[in-house]
Amino acid sequence: MTPLDRDERKKVLSWGFYDWANSAYATTVMAGFFPVFFKNYWSQGFSAVDTTAKLATTVSVSSLLIALISPTLGAVADHKNQKKMFLIFFMLIGVMMTAWLAFIPAGSWFVAAFVYGIGMMAYNASCVFCDALLPSVARKQNLDFASSLGYAMGYLGGGILFAINVFMYLKPELFGFTSGVAAVQFSFISVAVWWFVFSVPLMFFVKEDKQEVSSKQSWWDLTCRSFLSLRGTLREIRQDKNLFLFMVAFWLYIDGVYTVITMAVDYGISLNFESKDLIAALLITQFVGFPATYVYGAIAKKWGCRKPILFCIIVYALTVILASQMRTPMHFYILAAVIGLVQGGVQSLSRSLFAKMISEEKSGEYFGFMNLIGKFASVLGPVIVALTVLIVKKSEYGLMGLIVLFAAGGYLLMKVDEPRDC
Repeated sequence: MTPLDRDERKKVLSWGFYDWANSAYATTVMAGFFPVFFKNYWSQGFSAVDTTAKLATTVSVSSLLIALISPTLGAVADHKNQKKMFLIFFMLIGVMMTAWLAFIPAGSWFVAAFVYGIGMMAYNASCVFCDALLPSVARKQNLDFASSLGYAMGYLGGGILFAINVFMYLKPELFGFTSGVAAVQFSFISVAVWWFVFSVPLMFFVKEDKQEVSSKQSWWDLTCRSFLSLRGTLREIRQDKNLFLFMVAFWLYIDGVYTVITMAVDYGISLNFESKDLIAALLITQFVGFPATYVYGAIAKKWGCRKPILFCIIVYALTVILASQMRTPMHFYILAAVIGLVQGGVQSLSRSLFAKMISEEKSGEYFGFMNLIGKFASVLGPVIVALTVLIVKKSEYGLMGLIVLFAAGGYLLMKVDEPRDC
């Protein structure tokens, strides 16, 4: 890493604040209150099986749609040099959908599911364009630092607001709310405000590097052209053996990472842990993740990206083994802290390594493909967990099946040639 000049420092920090802004949606809404509120408030009168199926369908459809369209959206943004404009557009949609959740009456499960699905799409789309802006905010020598700083700020920002919202829910009378329901509804509004306010620095201080574009093409022409060019981009990726190898490795190990994230709460429930234990574990991961992720930027300065990512993968493999021996909430807290030490590192350094391997003028399209991989990276892992449980007949050993993904992903990553900083 080379020292950041004043202009670069301002751009990196402003860009990082978008992670701080939108992580409140990921923690308070996605991981925290929406699943519980959907089951107990908006789906009153339905069985647990019905509500789970409805929520799973909403998440699946939303994830599938944004996964399929994100490469095309990225390509259009590249052609128009409007990655920041797309980010702001989807941010505003996400903010409005989040605020809308606060006003949906009890029993309106379909409206809640629709609004949440649109909000999730907007959140994920904005993240694609935020990632695509990374090459515009920092020189290649500083991509690791910038990416790590962004994820670290996300952990801290999301954790702070989530902690406040949880406290409001547990002690509503201290904040003037009549019930926990009113506190949760206000939490949705607080996320919308937080998301918008902390996106303002990016709007003003992040300038997208302009490439030469043809302004005569209509949006429809560009969309058609971008859709048709995806096949060519796929061919380019396959021809670049190093990039293709990294993307396969990324798909495997990030599948394991995302499966741990999505299955952790269910794993805790299967061990009869209380809700307060699950919330506490999530907060531990957030607040440990903040300093740990920031440190990875400094580690990458000396060791590059590949070796720290491999270290994180090894820790994940050891963690799923230790999880099979977990029996008490304290064990759960310890493992949550360990995950917090490596989760942000594997995510942030994978992002910066990918940014070094692609061309800046096509960053929107390439990060769209990376998002596509990320969305489909939640398919194989849960299947492996399910098969492991069926084979060994013990749910506590289910996560151990993920060792296959970590081992395969780590092996392929070892064969990737990491670009040197320019």
